[in-house]
Amino acid sequence: MSPNTNATAGQAGVPIPFPPRVITTKDLSYLKDALSWELNAFKKMHFFAGQATDPQIKQALDSAGQMHQAHYEQLLKHLQVDNNAAMAGLPKQQGQSLSH
Repeated sequence: MSPNTNATAGQAGVPIPFPPRVITTKDLSYLKDALSWELNAFKKMHFFAGQATDPQIKQALDSAGQMHQAHYEQLLKHLQVDNNAAMAGLPKQQGQSLSH
C-alpha cells in the first residue's frame, strides 16, 4: 500500500481525495456496476419525466436524471486511464513481473 493511500478513508465515509492510479479487476467490476445503476436511474428519470403532467414533478425528475447522468459521466472519466502505463510506473515487488 502506498503512503498516500488511506485504507480506512472509504470505509469511514470520508471521500478519498483522488482515484487510484491503477484500476484493478475488482475496481473495474465495481465501476461497471455503478455505471449500470447510474444509466438505469437516468433512463428511468427521463422516461417518467416524459410521462409526468405536473410541471414540478417533471422538473424534479429531470433534475434527478441530470444528476444521474453527471454521475455516469464522472465514472466514465475514471475509466479513461492507461492502465498499462500506470502499472509500469508502480514499483515492482520482488518475484512479480508484468508479463504472464
